[in-house]
Amino acid sequence: MTSFDHTKYRPFQPVAIENRTWPDQEITSAPLWSSVDLRDGNQALVEPMTVEQKKEFFKLLVDVGFKEIEVGFPAASQLDFDFVRWLVEEDQVPDDVYIQVLTQARPELIERTYESLKGAKKAIVHVYNSTSTTQREQVFRLDKEGIKNIAVNGALCVKEHAEKNPGTEWVFQYSPESFTGTETDYAVEVCDAVIDVWQPTPDNKCIINLPATVEVATPNRFADQIEYFCRNVKKRDSIIVSLHTHNDRGCGVAAAELGLMAGADRIEGTLLGNGERTGNMDVVTMAMNMYSQGVDPKLQLGDMDRIVSVVQSCTQLPVHPRHPYAGELVFTAFSGSHQDAIKKCLANQTSDKPWDVAYLPIDPMDVGRSYQEVIRVNSQSGKGGVAFALEQEYGLALPRWLQVELSPIVQQFSEKDGGVIESADMKRLFEENFMTGSTPYALGNYTLSKDQRDTVTAELTSETGNISVAGEGNGALSAFTAALSEHFNIRVDIVQYQEHALTVGSDSQAIAYVQANIDGDRFNGAAIDNDIVSASIQAVLATVNQKIIHSKQANVA
Repeated sequence: MTSFDHTKYRPFQPVAIENRTWPDQEITSAPLWSSVDLRDGNQALVEPMTVEQKKEFFKLLVDVGFKEIEVGFPAASQLDFDFVRWLVEEDQVPDDVYIQVLTQARPELIERTYESLKGAKKAIVHVYNSTSTTQREQVFRLDKEGIKNIAVNGALCVKEHAEKNPGTEWVFQYSPESFTGTETDYAVEVCDAVIDVWQPTPDNKCIINLPATVEVATPNRFADQIEYFCRNVKKRDSIIVSLHTHNDRGCGVAAAELGLMAGADRIEGTLLGNGERTGNMDVVTMAMNMYSQGVDPKLQLGDMDRIVSVVQSCTQLPVHPRHPYAGELVFTAFSGSHQDAIKKCLANQTSDKPWDVAYLPIDPMDVGRSYQEVIRVNSQSGKGGVAFALEQEYGLALPRWLQVELSPIVQQFSEKDGGVIESADMKRLFEENFMTGSTPYALGNYTLSKDQRDTVTAELTSETGNISVAGEGNGALSAFTAALSEHFNIRVDIVQYQEHALTVGSDSQAIAYVQANIDGDRFNGAAIDNDIVSASIQAVLATVNQKIIHSKQANVA
């Protein structure tokens, strides 16, 4: 292996601060939250979101409870401009929500930005320019005074355009981009110059956003920078100090938490941490960290499966199964001793006691999960063997989440039979439990069409007769789940999805695996077809069939 040459890097030079107070502070209340999923998160995607995906994501952000949502960079993107106009002209923004837009500190871009916001009720105009030593010296080739002048001229331009459009409730926001790479005293100087232009008051505050555009040091050093800034900036009672951390060192959440302890008021981030390079600060993780300490995060995160489903659908990025609070496996213990401890603690847990369960920092039910995720696996043995046998014998490369569901079914069969279970029996158990796309309903003829959104019309056959369903969404699966949700009066959220070919060639078959949350319960489906879209639709139908049967059995009981 090639050895590292660590001497090419210089250690971060910490800010000089005496008698720091942040280590003794506690987070006792939620910050102001601002989602940047539709701007910072979107610009980091290989395939940026379509307008329809942005609409779906915006609705999620509103439902989660964000009151400030950065919706785009309208001066740099026609798609962003059109999306902002749609929000305004179609009255899509609730009265208590501020839409936020980003612009560089350039007059022509600021003017275009205000054009996009014409008629908005409430808006945050977020202007920025880079102040770091590296950018000053190598990119802009300007001295400190030259960089400060860019900020001041941008602030003046923002103010002038707002005065020309008095019908909107304007909030001004300034970011010294690459704050962490800027001399902290100089960052204070630049921000003071912007504050002098805007003249905020305690009743009409501006936002000063301090971005860790690149995370360059340990979180405690970032906290020192924030405390120094809060101590020395002008008109502290008239500004909202905001943080925007990235995750280059894997400490984005920790840096934001310590920065909040150091005096910040507001946090920018994305749901589940999507963003440039290693990502933005993960709002879900930070908010749930507060929740686990008895602090109300002021965000509605109880339907985690919907959040995961929308984020994955709109970003085309998977959510890691070990992602804090949101991952598929975070509440599942595979170790026998862990499971035993969890079961005993759950038996002792009552509603009048604070949560105190070994290995579970929060109650899974608080985020819409069930105890099934905890108790579904009795031991680690057998899961890998089952998966290996099915793949070797039948080409079924089951995703891990489906392995977890199948393993106890196989184990129970094996224990009941008392002998060695054959691979054919494993396949039969898999088909009986998950390939349920024909009972009580089977997929008949269906059509797909695409205009701005995908539309599906499908015939479902059953012993009692045929029915027709129709729906639309962002993709075939989204449209089909909408159709089923509408017809059966249920809510279907796709949590996991995977597919692969079973054979090679022009007539090859493919298998699709789906896990869905249907009205709060998890169901897994699979289907095989020559067409992957048909297989995917049938796999979704399999989960709904299981839900229908489950509901009938519950009603009988």
